Amino acid sequence: MSHEFRPGELIIYPYLWVWQQQRGETEGRKQRPVCVVIAISSASDGNTHLVLLAITTQPPQPGRVALEIPDIERRRGGLGDLKQSWIVVDEYNYDIVEHSWYIEPHQQVLGRFSKSFMMKIAAMFSKARSQSGGVKRFD
Repeated sequence: MSHEFRPGELIIYPYLWVWQQQRGETEGRKQRPVCVVIAISSASDGNTHLVLLAITTQPPQPGRVALEIPDIERRRGGLGDLKQSWIVVDEYNYDIVEHSWYIEPHQQVLGRFSKSFMMKIAAMFSKARSQSGGVKRFD
């Protein structure tokens, strides 16, 4: 049986940035921590659909929407060795666990953010999607 992914869990994933996709790249350049913001087990197809948000140590550039991760949440998420990090909420990667080239059935989870922090992330993600309408989906 494979791992049942839950919102707030952090895993390692080769995240493909929008700017990379726009250049024609099809693979993320490096493995990085990502946060599962949405995990849906579909009754219609039996698959697990994930929406993943990138975590970076680089401060967000002007015009980007990101949330700095507090110390306690970094520790909860298994990122305690990072001094500063942000979760980017204005773009995402979409993947289906059962068809993924990047997610293993027994994928190790680094940690999990608290429910209250995930509520902030989800609200910012929702707002960014409704305002820009340009959140990218990668298949």
